[in-house]
Amino acid sequence: MTDNSSFRELFGEVPLMAILRGMGVERSLAVATTAWDLGITAVEVPVQTPTDVEALRVLAEAAAPRGLRVGAGTVVSLEHVRQARDAGAAFTVSPGFDAEIVRASHEAGMPSLPGVSTATEVQAAVKEGLTWLKAFPASQLGTGWFGAMRGPFPGVTFVATGGMDATNAPAYLDAGIRVVAVGSALEDPEQLPALAKLLG
Repeated sequence: MTDNSSFRELFGEVPLMAILRGMGVERSLAVATTAWDLGITAVEVPVQTPTDVEALRVLAEAAAPRGLRVGAGTVVSLEHVRQARDAGAAFTVSPGFDAEIVRASHEAGMPSLPGVSTATEVQAAVKEGLTWLKAFPASQLGTGWFGAMRGPFPGVTFVATGGMDATNAPAYLDAGIRVVAVGSALEDPEQLPALAKLLG
C-alpha cells in the first residue's frame, strides 16, 4: 500500500500550484521565484526533456533555503521516477494512474499524485492507498464532476489540473476543490499576480 497523505502538509493552506512546463532553466527559475514571492509555494516541473530535468534540479536547489519543495510532473515511466529522484524532486505528478509508477515513486521517497478522470480510476487509486488525486483534464470534467465523486469517495482530495487559469480557478475552489494547478496559462505574466489574489 502506498500513502500520499503527505500532500496535505506539502500544499499547506495554499490552494494553488504552478506548473512550469517547457520554460527552460532561466525562465522556470524566474517564474518560480515570482510564484514563491507571491505565496504560491507548490511548484511542479514536467520532466519531458533533459532541459526540463535540469530546470527541476535548479528549482529544487533554489527552493530548499526557503523551506519549500518542488515536484516532477508528467512522470510516465520508471526512468522519469529515477530522473525526478536524482534531480531532487520531493513528489511526482502523472497525467494518468499507473500503479507501477505510484509504487516506484513511493519507494524512492516521493509521494505520487496520479491523474484520474473516471470513477474506475479513482477506485483503483484508492485501493492502492492514495487519498490525494489529480483530476485531469479538470476544465473538461467540469466542477460538477467533483461533487459527483465526493459521494462515493469522501476520503479523496482532488487537485484540479488542465485548462485552469485565474478566470476559472475561483469556480473550482468554490466547488470545494482543495488545490488548483495552473500550467500553460502562466505564459501570460498577468496570471501569477491574478492567481495570488485568490490566496486572500
